[in-house]
Amino acid sequence: MNAEGAVSAALRPGQAGTGRRARAFSAQVRKVAATGSWSSARVANVLGLPMLSAYAASKAAVRSMVRSLARELLPRGIRVNAVSPGPIDSGILEKSMPKEAAEQTKAQMAAESPMRRLGTTGEIAKAVAFPLFDATYTNGAELAVDGGGSQL
Repeated sequence: MNAEGAVSAALRPGQAGTGRRARAFSAQVRKVAATGSWSSARVANVLGLPMLSAYAASKAAVRSMVRSLARELLPRGIRVNAVSPGPIDSGILEKSMPKEAAEQTKAQMAAESPMRRLGTTGEIAKAVAFPLFDATYTNGAELAVDGGGSQL
């Protein structure tokens, strides 16, 4: 695969998948639509990270899509917001690498976080619920749930 093909392959899942899910969801729900980015998306979306240009571009595209969908769907009474988690202890590392490597990776990510820990899936669930039920005057926003990683 050439460089152009590699960049296209990296961009495709984040952009297309989010767009398809958001449009399918908006066809069924008339109140609120929420979309999200994942795995340090906020950091990649905001900060320049070496060796992650295609990944960062895909996350920036998702962020832009949230803004556009927020404007596009608002006349139908649908709000669109993004939740951008940082490193979360979701158990996926243990499923994708040896236990020792997973523990080392999690320890490194926690050490790099301003809060010196990983987030939890429960914290992400609460962040997703916030614009759905409490922040009803919120549209097109991005809520960084990353322990301050993209801000501090």
